[in-house]
Amino acid sequence: MSKVSIFEVGARDGLQNEKAVNTQDKVTLINELASSGVRRIEAASFVSPKWVPQMADSSTVMDQIERNPSVKYSGLTPNLRGLEAAIAANVDEVAIFGSASEAFSQKNINCSIEESISRFKPVMELAKEHNLPVRGYVSCVLGCPYEGEIAVSEVVRVTELLNDLGCYEVSLGDTIGVGTPAKAKAMLEAVMQSVPVEKLALHFHDTYGQALANIATCLDTGIKTFDSSVAGLGGCPYAKGASGNLATEDLIYMLHGLGLDTGINLEKLAHSGDKICKALGRNNGSKVALTLLKQ
Repeated sequence: MSKVSIFEVGARDGLQNEKAVNTQDKVTLINELASSGVRRIEAASFVSPKWVPQMADSSTVMDQIERNPSVKYSGLTPNLRGLEAAIAANVDEVAIFGSASEAFSQKNINCSIEESISRFKPVMELAKEHNLPVRGYVSCVLGCPYEGEIAVSEVVRVTELLNDLGCYEVSLGDTIGVGTPAKAKAMLEAVMQSVPVEKLALHFHDTYGQALANIATCLDTGIKTFDSSVAGLGGCPYAKGASGNLATEDLIYMLHGLGLDTGINLEKLAHSGDKICKALGRNNGSKVALTLLKQ
């Protein structure tokens, strides 16, 4: 059975876009994700609490979780200060982020694409000194809330820049979830001309209900790594009322149905997602979890 890798983003990318929950709820979620078989967890974000108050307790969360030796715990680090905090918190790897959209880069991190890459050079150097693997994110690979369509050549260029900086893997993100299967596959195949598929991941949002279809269409390229969020945590800030992240439970159900091995216990995962949804006072965003939990 062919293995695929799930990079679980619910505890960071997901909770960052939800109302704040207490530290213990985050710790419980991360521990339960690990016990359900998730082996890659984005657990923290070392950004200014002024900009992302939901992640202000990231260092405490990392201190309180039960470390599973078979799990890699990742932290988002936008700058040197963030990386220093991540190192102090003993994360297993860190992540940096760029955009394929110039307008999104300016609105999101107040600098151009080129400036953002330059800022990451000292981050990469310090990470290397500490033997910390660095993952890269490219946002807006299939569309931008400000620019609309994004040229595939820009996606390729920014992915190459992050790869050349030394990122061991680059996650291609459809930030607003506008992509459709043919466009998703064409984008991925274009990037694969420059960066090996083994170094790529897909991060598709489900705003228009296309995330699973996009992934299913891309599978025959050999892509093996997918980002998703337990219970579909994390809304889409650019499409009011729309869903954001693809629910991990829905992705796993599809992958298992295709005979692929994720190593994750779907039922356990569904219960951990249900628990954090109750803590947030929100509806569960996973169709699969809702069905399993009724049985």
